[in-house]
Amino acid sequence: MPDNKQPLPLQGVKVIELGTLIAGPFCARVLAEFGAEVIKIEAPEGGDQIRQWRKMYQGTSLWWYVQSRNKKSLTLNLRAPEGQEVVRKLAADADIVVENFRPGALEKWGIGWEQLSAINPRLIMVRLSGYGQDGPYRDRPGFGVVAEAMGGMRYVTGYADRPPVRLGISIGDSLAALHGVIGAMMALHHRNANGGKGQYVDVALYESVFNIMESLVPEFDVLGFRRERAGNALPGIVPSNTYPTRDGKFVIIGANNDSIFKRLMNAIGRADLAGDTALATNAGRVPRTAELDQAIETWTRAHDLDAVLAALERAEVPSGRVYDAEDIVNDVHYAARHMIEQWHLPDGRPMKIPAVVPKLSATPGATQWLGPKLGAHTAEILRRLGYDEAACEDLKQRGII
Repeated sequence: MPDNKQPLPLQGVKVIELGTLIAGPFCARVLAEFGAEVIKIEAPEGGDQIRQWRKMYQGTSLWWYVQSRNKKSLTLNLRAPEGQEVVRKLAADADIVVENFRPGALEKWGIGWEQLSAINPRLIMVRLSGYGQDGPYRDRPGFGVVAEAMGGMRYVTGYADRPPVRLGISIGDSLAALHGVIGAMMALHHRNANGGKGQYVDVALYESVFNIMESLVPEFDVLGFRRERAGNALPGIVPSNTYPTRDGKFVIIGANNDSIFKRLMNAIGRADLAGDTALATNAGRVPRTAELDQAIETWTRAHDLDAVLAALERAEVPSGRVYDAEDIVNDVHYAARHMIEQWHLPDGRPMKIPAVVPKLSATPGATQWLGPKLGAHTAEILRRLGYDEAACEDLKQRGII
């Protein structure tokens, strides 16, 4: 359980989350983990669809409990004028609004950037969408899977003789969420340090993917080089690959630093390659990638994974096993860094969840509570806005909350 006496870096920051599924909610989750009060607005009927995504336990997604930790759930029909009025009241003293509707949706409801910033000029709005708030693709529906393709990631992921593949997680949405957090923090600092005015942060999912694509564009523009799919290798950086071991497992080896390369070659019994001056730098190793990968694989196939890892650790060569969920929860390093937390589901069943990152030395984030029941904080929040019990009951009967 968290130490409630520990100060949190975003304590006092008020956030309104108008988001569903991944990008917006993950962005707001990070803010909540570091102390912001996050009021998550959900539809009265069913709430955020992520409550029903992936693996379920007693009718609720296990993902929900992590994705919405530390948040307060307020049910609200945003299509109703009364619901929109509640949002405007919340925005009057909010610091940040996080939203990931299609561009124009909030404006249609009277709660877009222009409308809310007129009420509260200090407001910051993080707007996450597939293609951004302007441009010819602005109005297209956009999910992370499409953004990963448009941003260039899918084209270079997989094997050259097979169709592009995706990662096993929603990486496009998560990258956008983290860019949203970065933008929110920069806008918040600017507001507090340079004049008190808010602004909106325009995060396009495809641009968040594009932002991590390294030298993809300069290489094409200057050299006409089109980076292709290369399986598990890291193109142009050698050796860096995944290799099979004798016991049917896999080891990741990254020995692309010049001195590390020599240590690896000596560790696998290839002093001839370690001493080959043509291989002394990465530029000399790239043309001989296949030769080097074959030499390393010949060695890894002759040993079990644990023996391979032990030898590489002695040689100080970066390497590791390919972890699954069981490996993670049983790993001593995860445990030593308190990266797995133990909580309990509503029926009392224990559940392990990821801890909060990054780790701040003086003001670390913390899990205060798991994702709440739908509407668990509706009455509390509405009372704070001046709605009495009769008014709340009226809104409930009319399907507003």
